[in-house]
Amino acid sequence: MAALMKVLRHVQELRWYYLAIAICSVLMAGTALASPFLLQGATDHVVAKLQGKPSATTTIIWFAVGILVAELLNALLSNVGGYFGDVMTMRMRAILSARYYQKLLKLPQGYFDNTLSGTIIARLNRSITELTQFLQMMSNSFLPMLITLGAALIITGYYYWLLAVLLVLIFPLYTWLTALTSDRWQKYENEKNKHVDLAGGAFAEVVAQMRVVKSFVAQRRELDRFTVEYAKTVELTRPQSRWWHQMDFLRRAGLAIIFFGINVLILVKTMSGEFSIGTMIMLIQLVGMAKMPVANMSYLVDSAQRAVAGSRDYFATLQEVEEPGASLDDDLARAPLPEPIPGAPAVKFSDVSFGYDDEPNVLEHISFSVDPGHKVALVGESGGGKTTIINLLMGLFPPREGSIEVFGRPYDALGLDLLRREVGVVFQDASLFSGTIEDNIRYGAPDATEEQVIEAARRANAAHFIERFPEGYQSIIGERGLKLSGGQKQRIAVARAMLKDAPILVLDEATSALDTRSERLVQKGLEELMVNRTSIIIAHRLSTIASVDTIITLREGRIEEIGSPAELAASGGIYSQLLQLQLSGTKADRKLLQQFDILR
Repeated sequence: MAALMKVLRHVQELRWYYLAIAICSVLMAGTALASPFLLQGATDHVVAKLQGKPSATTTIIWFAVGILVAELLNALLSNVGGYFGDVMTMRMRAILSARYYQKLLKLPQGYFDNTLSGTIIARLNRSITELTQFLQMMSNSFLPMLITLGAALIITGYYYWLLAVLLVLIFPLYTWLTALTSDRWQKYENEKNKHVDLAGGAFAEVVAQMRVVKSFVAQRRELDRFTVEYAKTVELTRPQSRWWHQMDFLRRAGLAIIFFGINVLILVKTMSGEFSIGTMIMLIQLVGMAKMPVANMSYLVDSAQRAVAGSRDYFATLQEVEEPGASLDDDLARAPLPEPIPGAPAVKFSDVSFGYDDEPNVLEHISFSVDPGHKVALVGESGGGKTTIINLLMGLFPPREGSIEVFGRPYDALGLDLLRREVGVVFQDASLFSGTIEDNIRYGAPDATEEQVIEAARRANAAHFIERFPEGYQSIIGERGLKLSGGQKQRIAVARAMLKDAPILVLDEATSALDTRSERLVQKGLEELMVNRTSIIIAHRLSTIASVDTIITLREGRIEEIGSPAELAASGGIYSQLLQLQLSGTKADRKLLQQFDILR
């Protein structure tokens, strides 16, 4: 119950809905309790009439009218309360989902690297669905019944204290047996949830990569991976369900014995003349009202436990450590960028070391600086740390040691939002979104005009193929741009970076998906974009690298050389070796070039 109260406190803006539901529940209990009293009066008048005592027929009719009015009011209040419960539940679902999503947007990149996207989605659906479904059931059904139960206890106690005592005994008995059940049940449920989340993660991953799955004829293998996780939940359900139903039998057997005692007392008291027939019927009805929520407590507890398990996963995500300075402030995202400190490098790495999670460092003591307006190329073997440097510059991961400055300001003091606005990136993977081509180009500059979008597409050599689509810039490209070729996606990504117009440009093998002709045309646009702009390039062609101001070569996470293309061409280092390999036509040398992600 504490976990569920935590959820209610977490969405205090719904407190007026809570109040409205509570008022409706109290009034529903009142109208429900009115019927037994009215039936008591009607029964006693009928009995009196049968015994020859004076009793007006109109009185009986008025009792019947009273019962009708009570039932109609109860039905009305039930639906009004149900309306508030439905709206409250959906608003709660929206609020909890938005806060979960908001939290995810503030989490560091490492969280997403270590967690399947499908698992994140499955956790959201399962946790919030189970929570809100329970609260909807509670507000629409169980809360009015529980209030009715409390009132029935008071009324039966007024007529005969022992009846109330027997009813009260139900709760410690039920609580004790439930406590015996709950701990073991929760352990099973937590294990099942882990397997469900893994299955959901695998499902989402395969749906997103269906072409790869089909091309490797891996459908059977992926199905087996999915079904194995659910098979494990079945195996866990067997002992869990067996334990639950054993304990549920004990709970219900205890309730049956207590209600047997209550019915015996009512009948005996009526036979002895202490209760009238009307009173007997009223008490039997009240006990029946008390029995309904108690009999349904098994389902209530079962649903509550699932909701508690779901809330645990939900709040566990909310307690994840956020990126330092993470913000969703839209004003900050649109505020003017700070002026560079005069004379400061555009980018400066000072003795930076970094490793992922608890793994060994992949970068060791990286130090370099990039002057404003200069072009720098990162060259090294695959896995040498080039992309990791870009990730650190973007603030996707914090360095373990050392510091990073952007235009003279420490990047952690600058703030992640401002830092990332300083940098425009074209990744090797275009990473487009579902929606229109225009939406994707405008992604980094939401306020851009239509003319600016078209101009960016033209400079990226994308306008001609976009305009051939029937819908032009309003064409829907599908999830991750699946309706476009690799080269088309990459040119839209280049246009997106152009439109952002950030002072620092990062090209992480930005033209790797283009054919030679398209690459030349896009490269021309990129060269225009790089004029008077700081550019950091991870390139896959030596022709691109040769035009930069500075080359930084990396080997096994360390900087080996820094210098101009002319200087490094004669140094005998990595770049010099790459030039020599490029001139060679042997198969072995071509293989060595591939290790450095270099194309001839």
